[in-house]
Amino acid sequence: MKIFAIGLNYASHNNEMKRTFESEEPVVFMKPDTAILKGGKPFFLPDFSEEMHYETELVVKISRLGKNIAERFAHRYYEEVTVGIDFTARDLQKKQKEKGLPWEISKAFDNSAALGTFILKEEAGDVNNIDFHLDINGKLVQQGNTSDMIYSVDKIISYISRFFTLKIGDILFTGTPAGVGPVNVNDHLQGYLGDKKLLDFRIK
Repeated sequence: MKIFAIGLNYASHNNEMKRTFESEEPVVFMKPDTAILKGGKPFFLPDFSEEMHYETELVVKISRLGKNIAERFAHRYYEEVTVGIDFTARDLQKKQKEKGLPWEISKAFDNSAALGTFILKEEAGDVNNIDFHLDINGKLVQQGNTSDMIYSVDKIISYISRFFTLKIGDILFTGTPAGVGPVNVNDHLQGYLGDKKLLDFRIK
């Protein structure tokens, strides 16, 4: 099972992070299966970072084997969606970027991919127009809509499948909008697609 994630996919987040880089194609990075955190299990703050950030995203689960998938057929390759958190050790990421080094250690560490409960995409509504948001301790901290994606889910799937064979159960994090921020011990995170709460866990 592979976890793909997309960077720079919302202009609002790019502006928030003061990024001037513009990509003509989706920016793809990966996480190992050891990054998955699900079932409401707590996220334990690691000792290697002093600045752990949440990034709330629509997450898609691949349901068919595919390679070189045309964008017009990509919708056939996923049936379930949820909301997830791409945890980022922002201080480590900054240090690695300043040195021009890969920054997987800031994105792909254990439990860095929190997953909510998957639901059928029909239940979620139009994948290209889904509201999602994150509450921390009962307060709204981040919200977005997939209509604001620079690259749609189908375009992302088509692009990734040029390089990687997609298999049943592969996971795709589709990018985060503006509003990312830190988490702290005892924070209570609740993630929603529309009005459906699909993610609920605490920081330890």
